[in-house]
Amino acid sequence: MSKPATTAPAPLDESNDVPCCPPMTQQRIDSATAVNLSAAFKALGDPVRLQLMSMIASAPDGEICVCDLTPAFEVSGSTISHHLKTLREAGLVDAERRASWVYYRPRPALMRQLATLLDPAAIAQ
Repeated sequence: MSKPATTAPAPLDESNDVPCCPPMTQQRIDSATAVNLSAAFKALGDPVRLQLMSMIASAPDGEICVCDLTPAFEVSGSTISHHLKTLREAGLVDAERRASWVYYRPRPALMRQLATLLDPAAIAQ
């Protein structure tokens, strides 16, 4: 039996560089924001996806080919494709097909939103 289809959360507004919300140590986040950000955190909750995200975010040219990602793991290419799809659906990466290869690049605005939410400097001493 297959899993029921789930609706992906609405993408966060990345049209500007303003963080979505203050750090959680300063203010409670609203439920809509929590739903949207939790999709990204959930996507990063898998070790392979976290490593993939790290490789994509640290790529020297700002993007990386799937052909450079797949050999770094001891899982099948289809498993890597599934993980990359999860990162795309969570809004963490963008993908662009060029000929037979797909190139991935991070979406820095969402990464900044996640970092801002977890900013430990905002914790009162």
